[in-house]
Amino acid sequence: MGVIEETSQICEDCHTDGPTVRERGRVRLIAVLCDACWNVYANQRAMEDGATAPPRAEPDPDDVTWYEPPTCRDCGAAVGHYPTNYDRWVYLAVEDRPAKDVAPRHRWRLTAIPGRHSHVPVDADAVAMRIRGAEPLPSFVRPAHRALCLSPDAEEEVEDEVEQEYVDPAS
Repeated sequence: MGVIEETSQICEDCHTDGPTVRERGRVRLIAVLCDACWNVYANQRAMEDGATAPPRAEPDPDDVTWYEPPTCRDCGAAVGHYPTNYDRWVYLAVEDRPAKDVAPRHRWRLTAIPGRHSHVPVDADAVAMRIRGAEPLPSFVRPAHRALCLSPDAEEEVEDEVEQEYVDPAS
């Protein structure tokens, strides 16, 4: 007879077990959390990263109307609509840019989703991964659309971030 393996997991945050406790993260393991703790974590991280886009609508297979790629509601430019590693969505630019030309807060990379227990990508979609303190800095990154958006609100927001980044801490 084989050994019965214990498969229940305990939430790393609230230390409970149950059917909603599981490993979280699309590409890399982030944590083992229950649904409630995961939503708190993912929402907080999304606000920090600017990943506040709504989820992509799944098209109805019986719908034959023309499909247009997503566009920015503020400036009308085409945007890439990608899921993040923590199950939230972000609008990114449609092309990569040199990393040195993109503010650190807006640097993202696209990663293919590997199969479980495999390094072979199985999904045609990509997952957006925020670059945080990567050394050495990659040559090219995919900037968040907000950094390139031509709407006056977005430009003002990005200028404020740049000013805050370069404030002398000694003053």
